[in-house]
Amino acid sequence: MEQELIQENKKNGSKEVEQKRKRRELKMEKQEKSIHDLPGVGAATAEKLMSVGYSDLMSIAVASPSDLVDSTGMGIALAKKVIAVARSSLDMGFESGEELLRRREKVIRLKTGSKAFDSLLGGGLETGAITECFGEFGSGKTQIGHALAVNCQTVDKDAVAVYIDTENTFRPERIIQLAKGAGMDEEQVLKSIKVARAYNSDHQMLLAEKVEDLIKKQGLNVKLVIVDSLTAHFRAEFIGRGTLADRQQKLNKHMHVLSKLADRHNFSVYVTNQVMAKPDMFFGDPTQAIGGHIVAHTSTFRIYLRKGKKGTRVAKLVDSPNLPEGEAGFYVDESGVKDVE
Repeated sequence: MEQELIQENKKNGSKEVEQKRKRRELKMEKQEKSIHDLPGVGAATAEKLMSVGYSDLMSIAVASPSDLVDSTGMGIALAKKVIAVARSSLDMGFESGEELLRRREKVIRLKTGSKAFDSLLGGGLETGAITECFGEFGSGKTQIGHALAVNCQTVDKDAVAVYIDTENTFRPERIIQLAKGAGMDEEQVLKSIKVARAYNSDHQMLLAEKVEDLIKKQGLNVKLVIVDSLTAHFRAEFIGRGTLADRQQKLNKHMHVLSKLADRHNFSVYVTNQVMAKPDMFFGDPTQAIGGHIVAHTSTFRIYLRKGKKGTRVAKLVDSPNLPEGEAGFYVDESGVKDVE
């Protein structure tokens, strides 16, 4: 009886090994395919697809037919066929929790400079996620952004931070101060931060999409994308309730582009957000973030910043998929974000 069990286990073990081998071969076969292998896609169409950002099968598989039609001018029937083949060529199915946990091991946490603040976020800002900080003026949103742009280079010496500036708040002089405070080469730190000024909401959205070009075409090791602030242009351009639906739709698209790129390239997205005071709030804190449910749902982590006593600031984690709500005190000086003693 014991001998039969041993033989049965060996047989099951060999079957499992064979199944793993077949899955691996199938995966390799799927990965070998490129855009040029898609039916009906010639060299000119492939070049056009790549020029507008569809550089791999995954980007085509998750696109809509209308997106491909608008980008390349191909017919709607061909666009549907191309997307269907791209999806069948990739492993677009489910994965086990164990596999997802192994992928989560690649997550990097960027430090703010304050141990209490980092602890509130489970060790720092996660890559592959969007962290939103909202609060009134002077609450420290931009200062944290500057500190993160410097500190992300402690993760990897060739790490790059991308700063999309919508309110003319980026200051290289402040970066020099923070680099000196961290004992880093300020010239090298400045070179590793790519800054772009966005002049309207469309420009802001375009710059977010161009981050992928920095990674794929220029080969930059982007570990952090900062948008300061996320809603300033949308708030200024879409005025009145009649434009609210259009504003939210554009904002939703912008946030999903940032989320998709962060997940695909394993970098962290830090966005600052403006606030307003709810006029119908008679008790409690009337401060509310701009962007409504769209920004709230798309952000992975949400932090409310407020002014504390004697020049300190308080960070409150109000939303997270895996961390409890909590608060952390900190202050900002010339050398960076520090813990309250």
